[in-house]
Formats: sequence, structure tokens, C-alpha cells
Amino acid sequence: MYGFIRNLLVVLVVCAAAVPLAARPAAAIAHGEDAPHRAYRFSALLTMTGLPADGGGTRDSWCSGALIAPRWVITAGHCFRDAGGQRVDRTVADRTVAVVGRSEPDGIGGQEAEVVAVHQAEYADVALAELGTAITDVTPIPITGEAPRAGEVLRLTGFGLTTGDGTRPPARLQTGTFTVAAVGDTLVETAGLTPRADTSPCPHDSGGPYFREGPGGAVSLVAVVSSGPSCPHTGADLSARVDTLAGWAADTMAQAPDGPVRPSTKGVSVVLVLLTAAVLTPVLLLRARWRRGATAVRQGV
Repeated sequence: MYGFIRNLLVVLVVCAAAVPLAARPAAAIAHGEDAPHRAYRFSALLTMTGLPADGGGTRDSWCSGALIAPRWVITAGHCFRDAGGQRVDRTVADRTVAVVGRSEPDGIGGQEAEVVAVHQAEYADVALAELGTAITDVTPIPITGEAPRAGEVLRLTGFGLTTGDGTRPPARLQTGTFTVAAVGDTLVETAGLTPRADTSPCPHDSGGPYFREGPGGAVSLVAVVSSGPSCPHTGADLSARVDTLAGWAADTMAQAPDGPVRPSTKGVSVVLVLLTAAVLTPVLLLRARWRRGATAVRQGV
């Protein structure tokens, strides 16, 4: 029970954070390496244009993710937040586009599809982005049915920051391997393994997939990037488990209409987490204690 409460409170911290991270010099998946050409083609880049900006106007941003079905990308829930920092079941930008199937965002190949709907998991920092058209030339990554295990090695891919100004995705998809340090009810702690011990996710790696690699190139999705200290760093980051969400994901996708979907012109914010005073106090205490106050949302929006 303590582990469940601890994980739930950490997720509340992720959902409640409303202040974007300042841009800072870093490499996507800090001290990672370029993904091989045409490798990990299920990796997705979610580009958001026309996000509301503080003081009026708009800005652009992006998140990482993974294709789990022809019309579905899984990512971090906090990639879709309203002006108050609450996760919402809708797109927030004027336009959100998924790029899947190419390791270079400005390269050739792969496909692009507009995100037309968002479905938030209730108790985890995870969302499903529904695409208006199917991605037909990329094999989706399946969600694992097996819980992560302490000590096992996972691979991560992401399109996080590569330059100090933080205005563009990296020129190439980045990757690295990580060791599972601990497993909670909804969260997984991971620590950098290769290429270096301080290989770590960075801003805009939000939603990036942690996955198992098996014989013959078999892969299965274990978790998605959620939060962690400033990058690069040694020690643990937090990711959201997806094995516990497999049923929710299957039900959500099954209930959606088949065929092309036209973007909706209406959106009503759905607040999934209500922070009362009784909950907020322990959340803030946990936030202050976690990694000596270094924990911060891997902002993607």
C-alpha cells in the first residue's frame, strides 16, 4: 500500500507541475548515441504548433512517443496540458502531428499523421494520441504483458533536446540503454548504462519508449519517459509502467471509430486529477525530498 501511495503522489507531482523547464545545453537522451538508420521505426515525434504562450501569442514544442497500433501513439500524459497545467483529453496546440518511421525528423521516408484526439490514463502519466489516418508502413511496438524487473536492461529512444536554445528536435533519433533500478505499482526507476552511466532522458524526451529487446529483433514496450532530475545525471529517472495499462489501451482503441477521423473543432478540458489540500501537502513534501529537490517534469509542451 505504501508503494502505491508513493507512486500515486509522484504521478500527481508530474500532473500538477505547470512551470516549463528552462532551455539548457544538453544532448537528446544526454550522452546517448545516434540510432542506426531505419532502426526503432516505431519511435514517434509529436510536433505541436500554435501552443498558447504565457502573456498571449503562441509557441511550438514537441514530445516523443511510440506507435502501438496503426492509428495510435502512446506518450506522456503531461504532453497534453491546459493553461493551468492539468492533463486534458484533447489536443492543446492548433496542430499536433505525429512523425513515425524515420530517424531524422527532416529526412525522407516514414509517414506523418495529424493527432485528432487524446485519451488520458486515469492514474498514470500516460496518454494515447489518436491519429486521423493510419500509419501503414511501420510495424507498431506491442505493449508488454510482463512487469519490469529490477536489474533488467531496457533501451530508450527519444527526440529530446540537442541544442542549448531548445527550439528544434535533434537531427537524429537518439538512443541508450538503461538498467531498471526499482519497480513500483505505476512507476519504474531507471539508471543510465550505455553509452555512459550518466546517459539520461532530457526535456522533450517525454513519452519516449523504454522497451525490451529480444532474439531476432523482437521488442516490447515496458514504460514511457515521465520525470526526473536535470540532465545529464547519474542515478534514477522515473518512467510510467505500461504493462498495467494494457487493458485500458486495448479498450480505448477498440472503442474508437474505424477509418479516417476528421479533426474535432471542439474540445472540453477534462481534469483527471483534483488536488485537494489533504493531497497537495504530502505531494509537495515528496517533491521536496525526491532526489534532493532535483526532480522535474520532462517537459514536452
